[in-house]
Amino acid sequence: MELFLPRDFEKEGTVLAIIAGRGEYPMLLANRVRTQGVRCNLIALEGETDSELFEQFSEENREKVHIGQLGKVLKILKKFGTTDVILAGQVKPIRLFGDLRPDWRALCLLRKIRERNADTIFSTVCDQIEGVGIRVLDARSFMETDVVIRSKKFPLRRHIVEHGIYIASEIARLDIGQSVIVKNGTVLCVEGFDGTDAMIRHAQTLGLSGMLFVKASKPHHDFRFDVPVFGIQTLALMKESGIQFAALEAERTLILNRDVVLRRAEELGIKIFGY
Repeated sequence: MELFLPRDFEKEGTVLAIIAGRGEYPMLLANRVRTQGVRCNLIALEGETDSELFEQFSEENREKVHIGQLGKVLKILKKFGTTDVILAGQVKPIRLFGDLRPDWRALCLLRKIRERNADTIFSTVCDQIEGVGIRVLDARSFMETDVVIRSKKFPLRRHIVEHGIYIASEIARLDIGQSVIVKNGTVLCVEGFDGTDAMIRHAQTLGLSGMLFVKASKPHHDFRFDVPVFGIQTLALMKESGIQFAALEAERTLILNRDVVLRRAEELGIKIFGY
């Protein structure tokens, strides 16, 4: 049985819907789901989902919605005969505040949410989907081959890595971000609202070598809608910024197209390891 799927998951009879955001993640997921013979439909988010992914699905197996159209999403899922849902890919955080188009159902729910952030909004969406009898799967489902493996040795002194892990874990716990950049026990950059790429680009302005990038998950991370990922774009930005090491949380982080990324990291002289 695949590592992140429920024990009672059966391919036969399953009608899966992917609610897809930005990036490579939804594309990889869709390809792997279909390779395994699972019936699959797509709900694309306007302005986020890659058009190439949308075109891979036939007209009867795809729909588009604006961010915030929760009532429409639930109607589409019912139309598809959906049994299970996976939320995959990113949504620009600013769109949850400046470009949200809530329908009546979403508006009623938003009024009840005291702290409006990505976690509370998407958690509420997942609860609403499950409330109509559709299971929301762990977003790492079907992505087992990309999971970070724990490394036996670290390429840096352990106390340096442990300091970075501690800081990354704390900012994740406080819901500030999930990544940091440190060097020799000093915090250089912390991920904020503008995301990981902006943090790495800021590190480039420091002109330092030997920097360590650390990514962590939250203590009670909800993997229904949020999976820490590392991909080829992050690797390229690290090279530009002079960051030579990346520590990723084992089993809770995905390296998208892991084998390809690890080969490229070796070519670039960047050490990626799991903790």
